[in-house]
Amino acid sequence: MRKITFDLETKNFFQDVGSNDPADLDVSVVCIHDSADGEYKSFLENDFNKLWSILEQADMLITWNGDHFDIPLLNKYYPGDLTHIKSLDLMKEAAKVLGRRLKLDTVGEATLGINKTAHGSEANEMWRKGEIDKLIAYCINDVKMTKELYDYAMSNGKLKYKEFGTIKELKLDTSTWEVPESSAMTFTLPF
Repeated sequence: MRKITFDLETKNFFQDVGSNDPADLDVSVVCIHDSADGEYKSFLENDFNKLWSILEQADMLITWNGDHFDIPLLNKYYPGDLTHIKSLDLMKEAAKVLGRRLKLDTVGEATLGINKTAHGSEANEMWRKGEIDKLIAYCINDVKMTKELYDYAMSNGKLKYKEFGTIKELKLDTSTWEVPESSAMTFTLPF
C-alpha cells in the first residue's frame, strides 16, 4: 500500500481573506513522505504538477486535520478531486474516541516525546520573509511527526496525549486503516 503523509503551509491567514473556509487560503508549500521510496519531499506552487502524479498513485493520504483543512485547500489547485483518494486524518480518528480535537504538538509530545519546531503563524512569517528553506524544514518536521504518530498507532493501537500534566491514552481501532479502497485518479497522468 502506497501511503503519502503530507502537510501544507499557507501564505495567509483566515483574517487576511475574510473567510473561515480553508479553500480561500493560498498554499505556500506542501511537504510529503512517500512510502514508496521513504523520501521526504517539498513542493512549492510551481512544482505542483510533480506532486499530482505522486498523489494520484497513492492508496492513502495520511494527515493531521487534513480532511477539514489540507485536502480542501489543496483540492482547489488540483485539476481533479483529491477526496477520491482514501484519507486517514489522525486528528479526526483521535477526536472520534475523545470527543474533541487535539493539537498535533500535544499528541506528538505525549506519544513520541517530540514537539513541533514552530507554530503555523510563524510559518506564515517565514513565507513573508522569504525564508523558504526554514519553512520547508518546519513543514517536513510536521510530516515526520504525523508519519511517526501513524506508525506508532499502527504498532500499538493507541496514541497518547497530555492533559493537565497527566499523559493519557487514546485506544484506536486501526484494523481498517490499511484496507485498500479503489480509486481511479488519472487526471494528470499520461495515457
